[in-house]
Formats: sequence, C-alpha cells, structure tokens
Amino acid sequence: MQTASRTAQRVAVIGAGAAGLCAAKHLLARGVDVVVYELGSFIGGLWVYQNDNGLSPAYRSLHLNSEVSITAYKDFPFPKDGPLYPDHFGVSRYLQAYAEKFGVVPHIRFHSKVVDVAAKNGGWQVRLDDDTVEQFTSVVIASGHQGVPKHAAWRHDFAGEYLHSNSYQVPEPFRDKRVLVVGMGNSAVDIASDICVVTKSTTISARSPVLVMPRMLFGVPTSRVLGKIEKRWMPWPMRRTMREMLTRVVHGSMKQWGFVAPKTRTHPTSHPSLMGHFVWNRITAKPGIESVTGNEVRFLDGSVASFDTIIAATGYSVGLPFLTKDAGETEEHKPDLFLRVVSPTQPGLYFVGLFNVAGGGNIRMMDDQAEWLAEMVCGDVDLPDQAGMRAAIKEEQAFLQRHYPASPRYALELDPTFYRKQLAKERKRSLGYRQRVAQRVSIDVVENSVAKSAST
Repeated sequence: MQTASRTAQRVAVIGAGAAGLCAAKHLLARGVDVVVYELGSFIGGLWVYQNDNGLSPAYRSLHLNSEVSITAYKDFPFPKDGPLYPDHFGVSRYLQAYAEKFGVVPHIRFHSKVVDVAAKNGGWQVRLDDDTVEQFTSVVIASGHQGVPKHAAWRHDFAGEYLHSNSYQVPEPFRDKRVLVVGMGNSAVDIASDICVVTKSTTISARSPVLVMPRMLFGVPTSRVLGKIEKRWMPWPMRRTMREMLTRVVHGSMKQWGFVAPKTRTHPTSHPSLMGHFVWNRITAKPGIESVTGNEVRFLDGSVASFDTIIAATGYSVGLPFLTKDAGETEEHKPDLFLRVVSPTQPGLYFVGLFNVAGGGNIRMMDDQAEWLAEMVCGDVDLPDQAGMRAAIKEEQAFLQRHYPASPRYALELDPTFYRKQLAKERKRSLGYRQRVAQRVSIDVVENSVAKSAST
C-alpha cells in the first residue's frame, strides 16, 4: 500500500482554472501550504474570453452545456437569479467569486510559466521560465486539455482559409462565405449555429453517428427529464431507445437531417437552436471527409462541394510540455492514471480535470476529484499498490471500450456513474484497510502493556 505522510505538506498546483481552484481550495481547507501557478493574468482558465494565457478556446457566444445545478461546486452554487446555462462571462465571474470566498487568490502567482516538473530530493521540483526553482512534496497538474489543437491530415491540401475551432471567436469574418465546420462536438455545433446567420452557406461534417438531443423538454433541462425516467437497472439499449424517442418528438429522426443515429453510447450533443437552423436550411449535414483538393471537399457519400473556409473542430491533444515522460506524462489518447488522478509510478504526482464527462458537469466532477486528492495528500486515505492501481485502470478502460466508440474523441471520456462507483469503492477499501491497521495497532499496544506488566 502507498500511504501519504502526515508531515507538513507543500503542494504546487499548476493552473488557476476550475480544476486548479478547487484543488487549491480543498488543500487549503486542510492547512496545506499551496502555491498556484497561473500562466496568464486571470482566474478561470478556458472560461476567460480572450485569456492572455493563450490556451483558452472560448468564443464570444460560449455558454455552459450543462445546467448550473449539476455543474456547480458542491458547496458553492451559482447565483439563484442567474440563467440555467450562463455564458463564459457568468462562469468566469462565478470562478472568481469562488476563489475569493475560499481564500485561494492570495496563493496564486500570475504570469508564472512552468517549464519543468521533476521528481527530486524525495519530492517534486518546479522550475519556471525565469529559472526560479521551488521544492514541493506534491504537484497537482490542473492545466486543462484544450490548449493544443489537433489538426486533420488533409489540412495542407485545402487551398482556402483554414482554422481550428480553438481560434474561432466571432462570426463576422465569415460573412458571405461558404463554410464547412468539421465535427459534431459542442464547439462544432455552437460555431455552426453562430456563423450560419451571416455565411453564404454552412455545412457541418459528421464523421460519426450522432444524436442531437434537445436542450429543454417540457420547460425544463433535458437532463432533469432523463434523471426522472432513466433508472440504474436499465440496460443501455433501453436508455438509448428512450432518448431517441424523446429526440424524435422534438427534432424528428437524425436520418431526415443527414445524420446517422448512434448504436453505442456517445458524448451528448445538444444546442438550443441548431435544429432550427436545419429547418431554415441555414445548415446542412454531410458525412465524414474522404479527401480535400484545392477548395473542393469529397465526402464519404461521394458528393463533392467547394468551400471558402474550413473550421476544424477536431479536438485537442493532451499537452503537458513541462512534464517529461519519465515523470508520468500520459499518452495522447490513453491517460495512464488511477481514477484519473494518481500516477501509479510517481508518488506525489496528481491530476485534476483530465477528462470529458459523458453527461453531467465537468466542474462538479473536478470537485469530487479534488476532495479525494486532499484526503490522499493529508494521509486520510491510502492507495493500493501499483498492481492494484493498474488493475483499476484496466477495468475502466475495458468499460469504456465496451460502451463508447473507439475514436480519439473518446480518449478522455469519463462515465460519471461508473467513475463515482469506482471512487466510492476505493474509499471503502481504504477505510477498511485503515480500520484494520488501527485495530492491529490497538491490539499491539494492549499486548505490549500486558507483557510489560508481567515482566515487572
């Protein structure tokens, strides 16, 4: 078993976004000395529009995709008089208020670029670009995973204007252009809905099957309706059928709009106005791209169309340039982490927020991770040995392979129900282990006392 020391802890947290803030908050609440390194000038990470850290993919129209009640930190709700799905300005203000309330702000060092994190002197050494070096007992990587755009292989075959969704901010530059948006993730449908009112034409390319669920049903967020009608005992095919039926009532079939409905679990896609734009013929759907030549794009159904601009919402690579592979860097499409938090090979190296929640709120899940992280750092829970951690990693990967498509988009997918069961199981195991140890220590104390009395 790996057991954290109860001696004084000094922890570095890299990133002052949603993940880094809650990691710092939970550690500070337990009296841990914390330093938060932030590359830019602002609190909030990806939720800061035009963030000067250069890593935020926020565009002007960005809103939360999950309602505030299931997104907020457990002990810090969004304002009651606010919207169900606030924009990035609202989320940024919320994160700032959280950092201020829980005393995180004084511990943040802005304009601090971490260039190297390495195990050294029995702990962890953090070096900045100005050659400042500091020693810590542990390091928490909370720098996000949406800062390094992933580009398609045909990128350089296109003769027109090309940009990754990471660079998109406003629709005005695309007025009167023929635009192809590649992808069907949340950013892709947001951008297509954003630009279609000014473009000459907007086409969205969906390589994989997709179910575009309505954002609202019966006057409430769809997630609430699903929470009422879906039961834990229901197999996935039954849940999928119910979701398809609800979607058909509102949107019709996916086939009639040019999409293929999924037969496996998929990352949820929804938008309050996307399907309305299909009705108005402002957006049309095409399958995946077969090839690109000049301004022409050939799709997998054999059709060919010309475009002035391609916006590629093709995802991101996990970018951790300050972390060498020897220090536990995750592979691009396969995070090698116990419960998405702990490096099995490098004690004291932790991660928060390296996932995409398949339904539910990312911020709430970060909070769950950070709470457990603080317990580990302070020695309240122990860890399995390396073999035990790798067995749990293998179990989760097998679950994801059984239930989700085998594509890079799902490399960081996290199923909230499965994950929380794993986390609860681990806490129960750790508690049982500690109770057995405490009982053994108590017995030893009694036996030693009896033996000492007998000898005198």
